[in-house]
Amino acid sequence: MSRSLSVVMVSTVQGVGRERQGSGCQSSPIFPNIPNSNTPFSRCLLLYHRLVSLTPNSSFQLLMLYLLRNPSLIWSLTLEHLQMTLAALAIAVLVALPVALLVTRYRWLSVPVLGGLGILYTIPSLALIIFLVPVFGLNARSVIVAMVLYTQVILVRNLVVGLEGIKPSVLEAARGMGMSPWQRWWRVQVPLILPIFLAGLRLSAIVAIAIATIGAKFGAGGLGTLLFDGIAQSRYDKIWAGAIAVSLLAFAINALLLSLEWATSPTRRLQRRIGRLKAGFGVRN
Repeated sequence: MSRSLSVVMVSTVQGVGRERQGSGCQSSPIFPNIPNSNTPFSRCLLLYHRLVSLTPNSSFQLLMLYLLRNPSLIWSLTLEHLQMTLAALAIAVLVALPVALLVTRYRWLSVPVLGGLGILYTIPSLALIIFLVPVFGLNARSVIVAMVLYTQVILVRNLVVGLEGIKPSVLEAARGMGMSPWQRWWRVQVPLILPIFLAGLRLSAIVAIAIATIGAKFGAGGLGTLLFDGIAQSRYDKIWAGAIAVSLLAFAINALLLSLEWATSPTRRLQRRIGRLKAGFGVRN
């Protein structure tokens, strides 16, 4: 089917090329029968012809055809996937932060809380979602709750490590400067734990994206729909499109959070501040 469609598209381009050549227009130096044109239609056909001619793999041709035919569908499924992931991460942070503060304040809670969260993390995601379906229904809520539970162990552990890594002398100095508890939290503790928290959030986001993909089996939508529909229909173009879209989304979220983690590093902020001071005093490196 894809080869016949390719022949039709190429023959259409060749017909357009002959018409343009008859009217005095120049043709492409790479494909003599395809004209040089600035119209979007001609550019798309030329791009498709180049892609098809570069590889004999029919799966790649089917993938390109599916992507060119269904960009709105893939974009809407990507937004659904991203919406589920962001909702789960927001709820997970709101739950993990008070839990981490309690564990830091009452050290005896560390073993039972982190141990219980570790046990939840060992449960397979598919089994956990099945356990949640009778309570929350066969919809996105069950998947979001599973994502929240899975990400707790990462977020709570990173927050506890960050909070416990702050030296008591730093907090005593802030208290001696007359800072209120809120000021000590916002101006001292948050900047110090932010890089560690973002590292945990980055790992949690990747885990959430993976679980959201499985959630399509339970009516949650998202990019996993392409994968499961492709498997059910033996459509390799859908399988490849879903796998590539999920991978690109995970890479994009990982790169974004990794750049924020790098930018919020205390060492990095100190270097920027020293650089501004040197520039203000006219000191050269």
